[in-house]
Amino acid sequence: GLSGIQQLVDDYPVDTIAKRFRYDAALVSALMDMEEDILEGLKSQNLDDYFKGPFTVVIKESCDGMGDVSEKHGCGPAVPEKAVRFSFTLMSISVTHENSSIRIFEENKPNSELCCKPLCLMLADESDHETLTAILSPLVAEREAMKDSVLTLDMAGIPRIFKFIFRGTGYDEKLVREVEGLEASGSTYICTLCDATRLK
Repeated sequence: GLSGIQQLVDDYPVDTIAKRFRYDAALVSALMDMEEDILEGLKSQNLDDYFKGPFTVVIKESCDGMGDVSEKHGCGPAVPEKAVRFSFTLMSISVTHENSSIRIFEENKPNSELCCKPLCLMLADESDHETLTAILSPLVAEREAMKDSVLTLDMAGIPRIFKFIFRGTGYDEKLVREVEGLEASGSTYICTLCDATRLK
C-alpha cells in the first residue's frame, strides 16, 4: 500500500485505478524524515551543521509489476487483477566542499522495503502500455522539471538547497520498453541495487 493513506479500498470510487503523490512533495517528506541523518552526516565529515549546500541527492527509481492482487485487496469492488508500483529510494546525499565531493549519507540496504518510498500505485497490467503511459506521464514530467531546478528546504532552522540526480536502475525490463521516457535499466547500469555504471 501507500503510506499515509487512511481509506480502505471500499472508500474509493469504483473507477479509481491509481493513487499517487506529487513527486516534489514526496521528496520533501522523505528528506525531512532524514533530517537527523543529514545533520549527523555533516558532523561526521567535520562540516558545519549550518552548511546550506547545495546537497546533491541521488534517487533510484523503481517501477515493477506486483503480480496478481485479486486476493490481496480484501472485500470491495471488482478491480483489475494486476497492480504496478512506482517508487523511489534515496541512494546517497553528497556536498561539495573545497572543490571535492563529500558523501554525507549512503543507503546501506538500497533494495529494502524500509527505504523504498512508494510514489504511485496503479491497478493495471504492466503490459497495458496506454494505461501506464497515461498515469505515469505527469509523474515523469514532474521528474524532468526537477532535473533542472533546486529545492530549498528549511532544515534545523536553516534554508538548505537540494539538487536531484535521477537513476532509472530499478525498472522492470518489460516496463523499460513499455513506458516512454524512462531510462533503460540494462544499458548503462550494472544492477538494480545501485547507480554504478559499467564504466566504473
